[in-house]
Amino acid sequence: MSVPPPLPAIDADSLPFWEGTRRGELLIQRCTECDKRQFYPRLRCVRCGGAVEWIAASGAGRVYSYTVVHRAAHEAFAPHVPYVVALVDLAEGPRMMSRLRVAPEAARIGQDVHVTFERVTDDVTLPVFEPR
Repeated sequence: MSVPPPLPAIDADSLPFWEGTRRGELLIQRCTECDKRQFYPRLRCVRCGGAVEWIAASGAGRVYSYTVVHRAAHEAFAPHVPYVVALVDLAEGPRMMSRLRVAPEAARIGQDVHVTFERVTDDVTLPVFEPR
């Protein structure tokens, strides 16, 4: 019997992001005042406090850093160890943390990656990255 994984809390601020991932689209926020792009979802711009809107990101990015997980933080992830968790600098500017679908020995800082999506439940589809 498999244990269900912990799921993200979906609230009013993040709902458009999760609706986008279910459609296979990576959304980030853009400030309507200063044009800063940001991730993770917030109510206002972190630079100037302006209003934000949702925009589609290209899904392209580059690995800023990564770690190889050898001991799962939750028993649902135990069958998948070792796995790679990366900080990815999106082409649009924001940095996001996600799983990198690559053998641990093939992960590289500076590696070009693109987003893909992994359905976990009917409500949650996670963005994950793969080498380009």
